[in-house]
Amino acid sequence: MAEPRTLTPDDAPLSRAADVRAEQPGDAATVERIVLQAFGPGRFAKTAERLREGAAVEVGFVACMDGRVIGSVRLWRVRVGETPSLFLGPIAVERSERSEGVGAAMVQACIDHARTSGAAGILLVGDAPYFGRFGFARIGGVNMPGPVDPARLLWLPIGVEAVAGSVSSA
Repeated sequence: MAEPRTLTPDDAPLSRAADVRAEQPGDAATVERIVLQAFGPGRFAKTAERLREGAAVEVGFVACMDGRVIGSVRLWRVRVGETPSLFLGPIAVERSERSEGVGAAMVQACIDHARTSGAAGILLVGDAPYFGRFGFARIGGVNMPGPVDPARLLWLPIGVEAVAGSVSSA
């Protein structure tokens, strides 16, 4: 399990200190509320959500500020072809705390976890300009189990430079 980290303005552009820690069972209702608020009920129709329904959670992280959960992200166990990998998402932050570096801090916590877990890499569906700063890049030859804009399918190699094949729940 990942160690909690306190992030200050030296680590990320936060206006106040935020803690990123492993998600706990008591966080579930708050996490669900934040994700629903960020993505709405339409998220249930997305291919990424269909994939997560059958996958097991590897780890979840929450960002806390002033003792309250303000953000969430999870890593899910998936396979890309025959390669065990991790799938990142959804990442959500309370509206009032966006643009404060909270999302970036949670993504970095996921990357740090993946590097220590021996993962092949992290797959996600997202914006290349945002996630590119972490080392994610577009990947071809990977097929999600439903429609996905190929320009939004990104891979961060950790133990395996490139993967190919169909993505499935691990």
